[in-house]
Amino acid sequence: MNFKTGDKVIVITGKDKGKEGSITKVLRDENKVVIEGINVVKKTVKPNGNTPGSIIEMEAPINASNVMHIDPKTKKGTRIGSEIDKKGNKIRITKKSNSILG
Repeated sequence: MNFKTGDKVIVITGKDKGKEGSITKVLRDENKVVIEGINVVKKTVKPNGNTPGSIIEMEAPINASNVMHIDPKTKKGTRIGSEIDKKGNKIRITKKSNSILG
């Protein structure tokens, strides 16, 4: 999985298709990502000694195959590749415009 926290992505399928956001959490062993403002669900919270019960909205994980990186130059979805730079470090590049991802 080529996703990191903070990457800008676009949803390519599902109820939030076409929406963009940044990744807040990566669940590598489940192959899922949490994106801010995407796949928002309501969750009930039971009351405990100090707080009353309530209904909260939170972002649920979405499968990593349903999102795509956003190319910084073209602002569209793109695949990611990797290269070795002159110093020997591995860097991530976009396939559409060969620009470097941070």
